[in-house]
Amino acid sequence: MRALTKVLLIFLPPMLFSQQQDTTALGTPVNLSEVVLEAKVIFGSKFAAKNRTGSSYYISPEEIQKFNYTDVSRVLRSVPGVNVVEEDGFGLRPNISLRGTSPERSSKITVMEDGVLIAPAPYSAPAAYYFPTIARMQSVEVLKGSSQVQYGPYTTGGAINMLSTEVPETFGAFLNASYGSFQSSRLHTQLGDSRKNFGYAVEYLNYSSDGFKILDGGGDTGFNKNDLVAKFRLNTSPEAAIQQALEFKFQYSDERSDETYLGLTQSDFEATPLRRYAGSQQDLMSTDHVQFTISHTLDLSENFRISTTGYRNDFNRNWYKLDYLTLDGAREGIADILEDPETFDSYYQVVSGSADSPADALSLKNNNREYLSTGIQTKLDLHWTGRKTFHDIEVGLRYHYDEEDRYQWLDDYAMQNGQLLLTTEGIPGTDANRISDARAFAAYTMYKFKINDLTLTPGLRYENMTLGRVNYGNADPDRTGADLSTRENKVDIFIPGIGFNYNFQNLSLFGGVHKGFAPPGSEEGQNPEESINYEIGTRFSFGDFAGELVGFFNDYSNLLGSDLAASGGTGSLDQFNAGAVNVGGVELLLNYNLLQGNSKFDLPITFSYTYTDTAFQSDFGSDEDLWGEVSVGDEMPYISKHLWNAGLSLEHDKFELNVNARFTGEFRTQAGQGPIPDGEKVASNFILDFAGKYHAGKHLSLTANIINLLDETYLVSRVPAGLRPGHPFGAFAGLQLRY
Repeated sequence: MRALTKVLLIFLPPMLFSQQQDTTALGTPVNLSEVVLEAKVIFGSKFAAKNRTGSSYYISPEEIQKFNYTDVSRVLRSVPGVNVVEEDGFGLRPNISLRGTSPERSSKITVMEDGVLIAPAPYSAPAAYYFPTIARMQSVEVLKGSSQVQYGPYTTGGAINMLSTEVPETFGAFLNASYGSFQSSRLHTQLGDSRKNFGYAVEYLNYSSDGFKILDGGGDTGFNKNDLVAKFRLNTSPEAAIQQALEFKFQYSDERSDETYLGLTQSDFEATPLRRYAGSQQDLMSTDHVQFTISHTLDLSENFRISTTGYRNDFNRNWYKLDYLTLDGAREGIADILEDPETFDSYYQVVSGSADSPADALSLKNNNREYLSTGIQTKLDLHWTGRKTFHDIEVGLRYHYDEEDRYQWLDDYAMQNGQLLLTTEGIPGTDANRISDARAFAAYTMYKFKINDLTLTPGLRYENMTLGRVNYGNADPDRTGADLSTRENKVDIFIPGIGFNYNFQNLSLFGGVHKGFAPPGSEEGQNPEESINYEIGTRFSFGDFAGELVGFFNDYSNLLGSDLAASGGTGSLDQFNAGAVNVGGVELLLNYNLLQGNSKFDLPITFSYTYTDTAFQSDFGSDEDLWGEVSVGDEMPYISKHLWNAGLSLEHDKFELNVNARFTGEFRTQAGQGPIPDGEKVASNFILDFAGKYHAGKHLSLTANIINLLDETYLVSRVPAGLRPGHPFGAFAGLQLRY
C-alpha cells in the first residue's frame, strides 16, 4: 500500500510538505525545511531525523520489510547506541538499552506506540513484559541525546516510538505469509481505503512457533501470538478553511508462550545448549492486551496545529513458572541451584527430572498481574517565518494514571518419573497481594529557532508525580484491609535541555546538553535517577557516501537499579540506589552505494559501531546481590563495550538479496573490572542473517529468510536463572501479495 511509504502527514495542507523559504532583500532563498508534525511521531522521516539537534534514527518501512523480521531485537541492531540483551531467542520480551541505560525489561527508556506510552504501567511498574509486535509496525523512530525533553518520563538514554500501519490514501490490500524451521509461521494481512471524508484500515497478524529448545520428556517450547488493529478516520473536506481529523484506534493482542525463567547449568549448556529441564514443563506465559485511542487533529491555520490523544491500555498477564524448590525443609531458588549445581545436587537432580521428589517440593508461581495505563495528552505547535529565520514553539501537556495489581499465588508439585504432578493447589492472593499506582502530570515547551544554517532548540520539561502502593498482605486474599500497609512518594522536577545544529556544505555539526531523569519507586523519600548528559556529533554526506559520528557522556549523580526477577532478583520491583556512574561512548554510522551510477543494480552497504564505557564512581552493595559488591571503577553489568552491525544488499527491479552481520561484544553480569570471570561472563558472538525476495509480478513477491546462517551456538544471558541460548539456524520461505 502506498501508505507504507508515507508517514502520518496525509492531513496536512500541501504547502506544509514542501520546504518553506524566506527570500531576503537580496533574493537569496533560505531553505528552512520544516514541517509541523502529528503528535504521534517524533520526526516522521529520514530527512527530519538527519536535521534534529540531537542524535536520531528513522527505521523506514523499506528497512523493516527488507529482512521480514518479527524480532524487534534484530530490527534495532542497526541503530548505533542501542544495546539489546536477548532472552528467549524470539524477541518476545526484549531488554533494550540506549546509551548505557540499564537494559532490564527496557524499563529505563521511554517506549511508545504512535506517540502513546506503551509499557504496561510506565510510571509505577515500567518493566516491559508487554512489547508491541514489530512485524506489524510501519516504521520505528529512535531518539537519543540532547533536546529530548518532549518525551518522558525517561529522558536519560532516549525514546523509541513505533508507528503502526496508517490508514492508506487509496484502496490497498496486503498479505504476507511464511513458514519454516521449528514449525514457525506468520500470517499478516492488511486492508484499508480512504474516501473524501472517511478512511479505515484493518490489520491482523498471527505469529507462532513450536520453539527451538528441546524439553526433557517432549513438548512445545514455543508460542502463539495474535494481533488485531483497526483504525477509522473522519476528516473535513480538503477545501475546508479549518482542517480537522478524528481517528479511532483499537488494538487487541494475546500471547500464549511456553516460556520459562529456567535456564541451564554451565556444563549442560556446553553439552546440549538447546536443552530445557523437565522442571519447566508446566511453565506458561498468558497475556492479553487491549488499547483504545482517540486522536483529534485541528489545523487552525497553516502555521498552527493542535493535536490531542486520549488513550487507555489494559494488560493482563500470568506467567506460571517454576520459582523455587523445598527439600528436607530447606528452600532454594532456581537461580542459586543452577549457579552452583554441585552444592545443590539433590535440588538439581529434581529440577532436571533425574530424581523423584516428595510432594510439594517444586513451587510454581502464578505471577498474575493486571495493568492499566490511561491518560490524555495534547500538543500545540505554532511556527512562523521571519527574515532569514524560522521559529517554532511546541507545548505539550499530559495527564496520566497507571497501576499494577499483583494478585499472585503458588502451586506445589512433585517430580515423579520426569513428570510434574500437582500436589497442593494454592489460594489466589497468598503470595503477593498489592496495588502500585502513579498519577502524573507532565508538561514541556520547546522553542526551535533557525537563522540561516544555525538551529537552536532550548526546552524545558516538568514532571509531577505521586507514586503509591497499597499492600493488603498475603494473609488477606479477600482484601478486607485487615493487614493493610500503604506508602507514597511524591516527585516534582524540572528537566531542561538545549541542542544545536549547524549546517555546512556537506556536513553538519550538532550537540547539546540535557538533564536525564527516571522516576523512583513508591518508597517514601526515595530520590529519582538523575544525570547530566552531553553529546557532540557530525553528520556528513558526499555523494552516495554518508554517515554520522557522535560522542556522548552521561554523568549520573544517582543511578537506580531495579529488583527484577528477569535480572536474577526477587521480582519485588523495588528500586535501589546505585550511586554515581559515568557512561561515555562513541557512535558511528556509515552508508555507501558500491554501485553508484549503475542503472540496473544498487549495492548499498551500511555499517554501525557503538563503543560504550561505564564506570561506577562510588561503592555500594546492591540488594539481593543483583549486581554484586560494587567498587569505584567497576563497569556496569549487561552492557557490551563493543557492538557493530553491517548490512549489504544487492537490489534490482526483479529481486533483492540482503545479508546482515552483527557482532555483540562480551559483557559481565556482575559489576566489576578487569578480565570478566567465567561465571559472570556472556561471551561475544557474531551472527549472520540472510533475506531474499523475488518479484514474480506487480502483485506477487516470493521471500526467503535465514536466521543465524552460520548456525552459531551462543550464550545470550545468565539471567533470570541459568544460561540461555540464542536462536539457532532457521530457514523460512513465504510470499507477499499486494493490491
